[in-house]
Parts: sequence; structure tokens; C-alpha cells
Amino acid sequence: MKAVVITALGGPEVLQLQEVDDPQIKDDEVLVKVEATALNRADTLQRIGKHPPPKGASPYPGLECSGTIEAVGKLVSRWKVGDQVCALLAGGAYAEKVAVPAGQVLPVPPGISLKDAAAFPEVACTVWSTVFMMSRLSAGETFLIHGGSSGIGTFAIQIAKYKGVRVFVTAGSEEKLAACKELGADVCINYKTEDFVARVKEETGGKGVDVILDCIGASYFQRNLDSLNFDGRLFIIGFMGGAVTELNMTSLLAKRLTVQAAGLRGRSVENKAEIVNEVEKNVWPAIVEGKVKPVVYNHFPLSEAAESHRLLESSQHIGKILLVP
Repeated sequence: MKAVVITALGGPEVLQLQEVDDPQIKDDEVLVKVEATALNRADTLQRIGKHPPPKGASPYPGLECSGTIEAVGKLVSRWKVGDQVCALLAGGAYAEKVAVPAGQVLPVPPGISLKDAAAFPEVACTVWSTVFMMSRLSAGETFLIHGGSSGIGTFAIQIAKYKGVRVFVTAGSEEKLAACKELGADVCINYKTEDFVARVKEETGGKGVDVILDCIGASYFQRNLDSLNFDGRLFIIGFMGGAVTELNMTSLLAKRLTVQAAGLRGRSVENKAEIVNEVEKNVWPAIVEGKVKPVVYNHFPLSEAAESHRLLESSQHIGKILLVP
């Protein structure tokens, strides 16, 4: 099969489409003929050597895909050859075929094209496992999403609104903020021209928000704590603004704050299966109802993986970028 290979660590140009061996499936896996995969920041970090694949995972990038099942392992009961699915992966989706543990496979929701279904697994599993399963975001609460126009952000806005939450977002351009507003965001803040802490306080009567989903890390850490209400929860899923910071712990104590962090790729197969199961029960109905839609900015052929990475790293996009074999 053809797959995108990281030929050396470096810039987007190191991504080359090459002929490689087909993946071999284990007894509890399925083989998926890939219709599309979607880009994630982790892919660009893997390319420069900062986010290597977990032990035993495919060396090729790609953390999610959609496609058609071509083969099933002998312990697999739910899925059969010909099923149209999407899946959460530890790697390997920048390819024509990929092996997936059966517990990480989801049916393509009715009304969603097979190609667009590739935009859901990583964002749905990330957002559901963090702010819902761990931070317990619930109806009537307030929620701030940094990077509201990203793949994670555009999904988080929609599922939070579906759950009856008041949504705040930050983004860096009026175009991105307009896209967030269209998806249902209640308060849209341009972080380049406004102080998000002041705006959050102003919009919440001085209280702050209940939950924050943050991909920035160190450079926003204190400001995030300052933006939280009593019993507020800060959930960190990325370090685009650095990973090391200083903390005055009195602010945690005074407001009974919780700081949480988690990744998805390095979790066990069992843990991922549990998350995927929760996503199917809680998120898939919202997609079927048309309340959560895929937000796809552009799609590229696998042979243009380098170009797609340049776009992702430019942060000009809104939503997800797909790669199609």
C-alpha cells in the first residue's frame, strides 16, 4: 500500500508518499481501507520528533480515519467486512489501509458522508473524555474554549451548546470569531485585541467561568486561573505556549480550583475503548440529530501531506483538514 512516511525529522518536506507493507491485523483488530484521515497537531509534533508513536503503534502519522472494513480478526464480533466506519488510532492513518483495535471503531453516523466522518473521532474522544468525563461540565454551566476555531474548538462549541452550556471562545481573527458565533458560541473574544480575563469577568458578573479547555499551557496558566469561578476546573490538553510556569497556589485554595490535564494517544487500548463507547452513547445522538456537524476546512490528497501540514501550522484554517488517499 501507499503511506506517508516521515523520512527524517524536520519540516513538512520530510513527509513522503511511499510504497510500504500492508498492516497485519491481530485477532482483536479490523483492517480499514481508508477513505480519509484528518490532521492533528500531534502529527506535526511527531514529524519534528516531539511526539513519538506509542510502543507497538504504526510509525506513520494519523490518529483518526474513516473508511470501509476489509478484514476482521477472529475475536471481533461487532464489525464485519463492508461496514462503513470511522476510528480513533494510535497512528498509521496517513495510508491506504490501517489496522485498528475493534473497540476504537465507530459507525459512520447517518447523514454524514464517509469522508467527513474522518473529522470526528479525535475531537469527539478528546473533548468528551476531558471536559465531560473528567471535568463534569454540565447544563447551565459556563465554558471557555481557547482556540475556538480549531478542530477541537469547533466541535467543543457544538457539543457544549447541545448539552445546555453557555460557551465562551477565544480566537485570533474576526473571521474565526464569526465562524465560532455561527456554530453557537455565546461570547467571542479576540485574544489579540482584548484581555480575555477582563471580558470573561465582565460577561459573568465578576464570577468567572466553570470550565476552561486550554491548548496553550504555561503562557495562559495564571490568566486561566484568574478566569475561573469558585469550584472551577481548568483542563489542559496542549502546550502551544510552553509547559513550564510558576504558580501561586493560594488562588487554587481560595477558589477551590481543580487543574487537570490529559492526552489521548498514549492511553491503553482498554481506556480508549471505554472513551469510544461513551462517545457513541453521548455524542453520536447529537450528530444524528444534526446538532453537531463536521467542520471541514479543506482536503488534500495523501501526496500533498506536506502542504496540508504547512496549512495546519499556519493556523489559517477553521475546523479540520482532511487527507484523502
